Amino acid sequence: MHFDLADLRLFIHIAESPSLTQGARRAHLSPAAASARIKALESRLDSRLLYRDSRGVELTPAGHKLLQHARLIMRQVDYLKSEFTEYGTDSAGHIRIFANTTAVTEFLPEVLAGFLAERPGVTVDLQERLSRDIVRGVLDGSTDIGIIAGPVQAEGLQVLHFSTDRLLLGVPIGHPLAGETQVTLRQTLAYQHIGLHEGSTLLTFLRDRVEKLGSQLSLRIQVSSFEAVCRMIEAGVGIGIIPESAARRHSRTMQLALVELDEPWAVRERSILVRELDALPGSVRALIATLAPDVATEANVARPLLPNGG
Repeated sequence: MHFDLADLRLFIHIAESPSLTQGARRAHLSPAAASARIKALESRLDSRLLYRDSRGVELTPAGHKLLQHARLIMRQVDYLKSEFTEYGTDSAGHIRIFANTTAVTEFLPEVLAGFLAERPGVTVDLQERLSRDIVRGVLDGSTDIGIIAGPVQAEGLQVLHFSTDRLLLGVPIGHPLAGETQVTLRQTLAYQHIGLHEGSTLLTFLRDRVEKLGSQLSLRIQVSSFEAVCRMIEAGVGIGIIPESAARRHSRTMQLALVELDEPWAVRERSILVRELDALPGSVRALIATLAPDVATEANVARPLLPNGG
């Protein structure tokens, strides 16, 4: 069975777009030409790949399966091109990263700034995703690497642990909890919280933990960054659970009281997820070495564990 790489890339564009027309535009084809190529692909596979209606396109079960394989094939093609660019050095290439909230907002901007400054030929696509989507993205090849906090609920991935962080409770100075050495999550539920935006990894994780207690998280306001959370806490709007790395940094310039959380999930291992470290192009391996210099060549196969937040 013959597969045209251009057809596979076109199919990916259409699958990732709300409509065939927009997918065709990304592939620099007219809608009619794109439709004809997809129909020819369906004919070769003897399977319907897309449902088409006035609202756009939707993948069939066969389409979902092809998308998974097409992404892996095209990712390997991109890796091959990257390996032969400038003789396989790490100075050129494109890297896609799916990462949790803390990584996207706290430490990756600084790491990537230095990394890219030394490699003007490298480009990066950094996307904030939920933990389950990060794992799925690495497994199906839609991202080169994933960065996650907590145990990994997936088999077949290589996991590189590179740092440890913990969650703390931030409260205003003089708050009833400010004098406590440790508090449980249940104790914090008597007060209104400052939360991150909808879809953030940490908010999703905290809501899950609160639901397991048979309660609900009372949110006074939702903001877009840990800095904004800390400013709201300082102003007395509410309390908030944030990573220690962010809490310590902002407490140097804001009036905050930080209290440890007496919860087993408060300590979180940060890890890089990859499918196969040795198969990655030089630029991706160089970034991993920058993030985790001591363990970049000591990957372990992940075992299924309970998910954690980030």
